[in-house]
Amino acid sequence: MNFLPTHLTRSLAPLKSVLQRFAFSALLVMSVAIIVVGKADLAFVERLRTGTADVMAPVLGVLSQPVTAASLLIGRVREMADVYRENDRLRAENTTLLQWQQVARRLESENHELRGLTQYQPSAATWYVTGRVIGTAGGAYSRSFLIDRGSVDGVTKGQAAASGSGLVGRIAEVGERASRILLLTDLNSRIPVTLQDSHERAILAGDNSDRPMLVYLSPTAKPQIGEQIVTSGDGGVFPPGIPVGVISSVGSQPRVIPMTDLSTIDYVRIVDFGLSGVLPQSAVPAPKAPRKGQSDPATRP
Repeated sequence: MNFLPTHLTRSLAPLKSVLQRFAFSALLVMSVAIIVVGKADLAFVERLRTGTADVMAPVLGVLSQPVTAASLLIGRVREMADVYRENDRLRAENTTLLQWQQVARRLESENHELRGLTQYQPSAATWYVTGRVIGTAGGAYSRSFLIDRGSVDGVTKGQAAASGSGLVGRIAEVGERASRILLLTDLNSRIPVTLQDSHERAILAGDNSDRPMLVYLSPTAKPQIGEQIVTSGDGGVFPPGIPVGVISSVGSQPRVIPMTDLSTIDYVRIVDFGLSGVLPQSAVPAPKAPRKGQSDPATRP
């Protein structure tokens, strides 16, 4: 934008042209003069240079601050980006580690339970097979497990189901590849037992609670809290001496804590003691022969 009058601008145009023409020559002459003076008087040139540096230092310092600040800002932004990337990587690793931790805990639990099963070696057993619990039925009318072993594996009705600690129940229903275990706590469960210390006999009756009760106990019997309960062998359903539970309360109706926490069972051992007992022979069919190409269930762990 030009603020000068038009006639003045026109009068200054020749002067401007002359200045532009001789500007390069003037700068060249000044440069040569400075070089000549620098050669003639070094002290003067040094004082001039240092004075100029002193005058320009604050200006350069002010001008360099935005550049420095911008460099620091760019560095901080890069650091934050690296931190975010590292945080995302650590979160992904943490998620993976948590998944592996859950798998490890599950395998540890299964390993512990299987080790417990190996400790239970029923001396009177003629055959046994290990099964995995694949379903449960708990409620007001039923306490049972569904396992992944059936008639093709040699499982038959009436066989005992045990854990590494003791008796869990008995096989109530058998399918081709799955079976149902009636637990000690089920309302329909009745097991002849003996108090290990006093040798008093009774019936362990389930009532769908976590602690089955002792019925038909002699009026003169004096059960003690903590006394162990084992199978008596009466009726020929189970051989004597299998651990069942421990008396937890006494009185008019003693209660028993099962040897095994039935809520935490993942594996059970199905045991055939070769006893028909009070069950009708038709309810205890002979184990089926293994199919062609299938191993004998009795040889399975």
